[in-house]
Amino acid sequence: MNVSMKSEIETPATEAETRPRRRPAGRTGCGVEATLSVVGGVWKPVLLFHLLRGKLRFNALCRLTPRATQRMITLQLRELENDGVLRRIVYPEVPPKVEYELTEFGRSLEPVLLSMRAWGEAFQARMDGSDKPPRTC
Repeated sequence: MNVSMKSEIETPATEAETRPRRRPAGRTGCGVEATLSVVGGVWKPVLLFHLLRGKLRFNALCRLTPRATQRMITLQLRELENDGVLRRIVYPEVPPKVEYELTEFGRSLEPVLLSMRAWGEAFQARMDGSDKPPRTC
């Protein structure tokens, strides 16, 4: 067995090396694609919308998005952190305390998220065919 090959086999992979890599945003030059690469998905916009109100702990985010699994929320938060949209703050306490907050760059998504909410409410009203009060995220 080749020495370099042996060292590769024995070296355990880190979590970052085992996670699938996302295609870098903006390669096609399309701004919509770049935006969707950051905020796309079912739960990212919802998590971001809740974080517009300020810092939230992980369990609070889980309570606010009960249909999402904890694993999915964790994965979505990691991607948003890697994209520089939110900040994860770990307090050296027992039990561990972790909070999430939007970065200044993440706050720039506020008009986009508010527009998405308004469009969604109009869509729900159209589909319901009634004048029910809109549901809030």
